[in-house]
Amino acid sequence: MTHALPKLPYAYDALEPYIDARTMEIHHTKHHQTYIDKLNAAVGDVPDLKDYSAEDLIKSLDKVPDKIRTAVRNHGGGHANHSFFWPILKKDVGFSGDVADAVKKAFGDFETFKKNFSNAAALLFGSGWAWLVVDSGRLEIVTTPNQDSPLSQGKTPVLGLDVWEHAYYLKYQNRRPEYIEAFFKVINWEKVNEHFKNAH
Repeated sequence: MTHALPKLPYAYDALEPYIDARTMEIHHTKHHQTYIDKLNAAVGDVPDLKDYSAEDLIKSLDKVPDKIRTAVRNHGGGHANHSFFWPILKKDVGFSGDVADAVKKAFGDFETFKKNFSNAAALLFGSGWAWLVVDSGRLEIVTTPNQDSPLSQGKTPVLGLDVWEHAYYLKYQNRRPEYIEAFFKVINWEKVNEHFKNAH
């Protein structure tokens, strides 16, 4: 398959004022597109990989030839992570559903979860992602560097936050904690709940 940029399920300004339209446009059309272009270039000459989705590639890096494995890990991860990220963003969706019950069970209450997730995202050195994942039926918070994915570790993401500077620098500059706080205003808990149900 030729990997292609997914269409956003909302306008670029739909997350204002928490995530600005210009950042969304650049992030989607420039950064995400570049990951796709470089992934297509890496796998284009490998017939065995032509039917693999980005997620399948990331789950099966051991099947990827050595000479392109790093490119697939980086750019396939970038494509998979961003394709996961866009649909979990939406304003005014309340924290509810099975995933809310599971969060409370795992962390005690929402505020404790938010604090732990925010700390993980804020303290991640350099570029990467913070995730809420299902691992062996249990929720846990993990971080990955660069464009690495929990999928490579056999874990199923249900929520993810991009903390690369390109995700927030136009509006928040070096104030990553403010961006993380804003993220909690635009989590599409309905989509997160869907991921959670599919992880079981």
